[in-house]
Amino acid sequence: MNDMLTHAYKQGYAIGAFDLVSLDFLQGILQGAENARAPVILSLAESHFSYFDFELMMPAVEAAARQASVPVAIHLDHGTTLGSAIRSINLGCNGVMVDASHLSLVENIELSSQVVSMAHGCGVPVEGELGYVPGVEGEDAECHPGKVAYTSVKEARRYAGETGIDFLAVSVGTVHGRMQGKPSLDFGRLCDINNALGIPLVIHGGTGLSDDQFRQLIANGVAKINYYTALSDTAERRILQNVRSGKADGYTSLLQGVLQAIAEETERCIRLWGGAGHAEEVLAESEAWLPVEHVIVYNADGLDDSGVQAMADKGRQVLSAIPGVREVFAGKAVKADDAYHYSWLVRFCHQAVIDSYRDHPEHLAFANQVFRPVAGDRISIDFRSLENG
Repeated sequence: MNDMLTHAYKQGYAIGAFDLVSLDFLQGILQGAENARAPVILSLAESHFSYFDFELMMPAVEAAARQASVPVAIHLDHGTTLGSAIRSINLGCNGVMVDASHLSLVENIELSSQVVSMAHGCGVPVEGELGYVPGVEGEDAECHPGKVAYTSVKEARRYAGETGIDFLAVSVGTVHGRMQGKPSLDFGRLCDINNALGIPLVIHGGTGLSDDQFRQLIANGVAKINYYTALSDTAERRILQNVRSGKADGYTSLLQGVLQAIAEETERCIRLWGGAGHAEEVLAESEAWLPVEHVIVYNADGLDDSGVQAMADKGRQVLSAIPGVREVFAGKAVKADDAYHYSWLVRFCHQAVIDSYRDHPEHLAFANQVFRPVAGDRISIDFRSLENG
C-alpha cells in the first residue's frame, strides 16, 4: 500500500479505499478496478465486523486480491486498539489504521506510535488520523458521534514527526455517512498541511462531495479516498428496484445486479479520481507482497514424542500471537530414519518480520527457555517464494 499511495501522491491522483461488507462488495469493487485498470484498496472497517466474521472473510479477500491483475492492497480501517492492528496483520492486511482521533493529542501520539513500531516491524504501513470526522446521516454515521474537529497544521507536524506514520487522514470538513446540504471544505488548511508534511493524505467521508471538490482535494495532496456510504446506497437502490419490479422471488433474486451496480460506482469513482490506467506502472514500481517461510528442522534431545507434542502446543500458542506471524506448523518426519525428526514452519507476512520476530520477547523466551535447550541439533532457513522474483 505504501508503494501504491506514494505513486498516486507523486503522480497527482487518488486511490479509492472501498469498504466491503460482503462478497458482492468484494467482487464488485475488484471488477470496477479491473475495468478501469487501476490500483485499488480493499478496506475492512472494524465497525463493520458485526456484519461479517473478519476471520472468515479474510481468506476470500486474499484469494480475490491474488487473482486480480491490478495492484490490490488490503487495509484495516478504523481499528480501535493495538491488538486490532496485530490481529489484522496476522490475518492478511498489509495496511492498517488505528483511529485514536477521539483521544487527546498526547494519547493519540502514544497509541499511534505503538502501532507504527509494531506494523513497520512487519513491513506494513500505517495510516493515522488527526482531527475528527463526525458522522451525520447514513449507515456508518452512528459509529462517529460528536462534532467536527479540524486538523491543525501545527499538531499535524508534531503528530507525524513523533509517530512516523506513513499517511495522515485529515479533517477539513467531510463527514462519515451522507452530507446534509452543500459541503464546505477548508482547502487552504489542506494545502498548508500538505506543504508541511509532504506525505500522502487521506480523506474519510468521501460520499456527497462534488466532482470539483474531489479534484481540489487531490490537487492538495489527497492520495487515498475512503468510500462506503454511496456504495451501500447503490446496492440498496438495486435491491429496491428488484423488489418493485415484482420479479424478485427469493434471496438470490433480490441481489440480482447488486455486484454490477457496485462495480459501476467503483469504476466511476476511480476514473473521477484519476486512477484509471495506472495499474501497470504501479505494478512495475511496487514490491510484491510475498510471505516468508521460516523453516526449522531439528532433533529433540531428552524428549519423547509426547514431550515434543507439549512443546509444539506451547509454541503454536506463543508464536502465533507475535505480530506478522500468519501461521505456525509443527511437524514430525514421516520416515523414522530421516536425518531430522521434527520441524517448525512459521509463515511471516513479509521479509521484515525475520528481524522483528527474532528479537520479539515472546519468541526469545520460548526459544531460549523451552526450544533451544533440547534442540541443539537443528537447521534454520528463511525462504521466500520464487513468484515475482
